[in-house]
Amino acid sequence: MSVEARLTELGITLPKAAAPVAAYVATVEVNGLLHISGQISLSDGQLMTGRLGEDRDLDFGVKAARACGLNLIAQMKAALGNLDRVERIVKLGAFISSVPGFTDQPKVANGASELMVEIFGEAGKHARSAVGVPVLPLGAAVEIDAIVLVRPAA
Repeated sequence: MSVEARLTELGITLPKAAAPVAAYVATVEVNGLLHISGQISLSDGQLMTGRLGEDRDLDFGVKAARACGLNLIAQMKAALGNLDRVERIVKLGAFISSVPGFTDQPKVANGASELMVEIFGEAGKHARSAVGVPVLPLGAAVEIDAIVLVRPAA
């Protein structure tokens, strides 16, 4: 089954790939690897803000991470043209805005990790970092970047 067909089956509509807001590019493809800049927690055009353990709970964080995952996939599609070029999700780096006592960063990051497996199957299983940080750009609750192994363009 194609990735697009899988998205349809799951009832998932990808957001529009966000344009960079500073002096960087959204993606860089080098030697078969697509490096995707950090995607903040935007859902339906709305920024999901706050700090986990302060004004946001674990459930909100998981949803914010899933939103980041959808934005990562939108960047993959924009860069590659066809999601079937994704051979493997290699690594996700999750940054979670959280208070010092909050220790569930891995559970938050699962929002994106589980999405990758849901959409890409075995190829969605990846290495990962989940790090708590005091603040993220624009007050975002979560930001996630990615490295993706890609097939050559046909």
